[in-house]
Amino acid sequence: MDFASLLKPEAVKVVSAASSKKRLLHEIGDLVHGAYALNAGLVVEALIAREALGPTGVGHGVALPHARLDGIDNVMGAFVLLDKPIDFDSVDRQPVDIAFALFAPEEAGVEHLKALALVSRTLRDGGICSKLRANPDASTLYTILSEAQSAQAA
Repeated sequence: MDFASLLKPEAVKVVSAASSKKRLLHEIGDLVHGAYALNAGLVVEALIAREALGPTGVGHGVALPHARLDGIDNVMGAFVLLDKPIDFDSVDRQPVDIAFALFAPEEAGVEHLKALALVSRTLRDGGICSKLRANPDASTLYTILSEAQSAQAA
């Protein structure tokens, strides 16, 4: 599993208008609608339902919202860099400015877990997060994420 199979360049965005967790989830819904033609309303509903089970803010300014969706065939992702950090009920109580959302088919098992592990491992790297935060350009962000995996594999 790699970022190229998880993330389209069109699913990477810098967001300045998200003022709350709910607004960020709506931004993600709009982003995946544009990149993958998924129903934005259903995406937001699924993310909110998952957040109700427990927040997906993993600490150090990073959130990994994720959900299972009917009607998709493979795991897919969306990456958002926020201009201004927001409260996300993170485990360390720090605001979030990096969000990588993952969506898996309802029946996905190990592929969903592999994708979560890949993204989590990558975004635990402080150097990678620093590079992401320093480059508010969608195409550059996509390149950083793609190259981060290559560097980790080496």
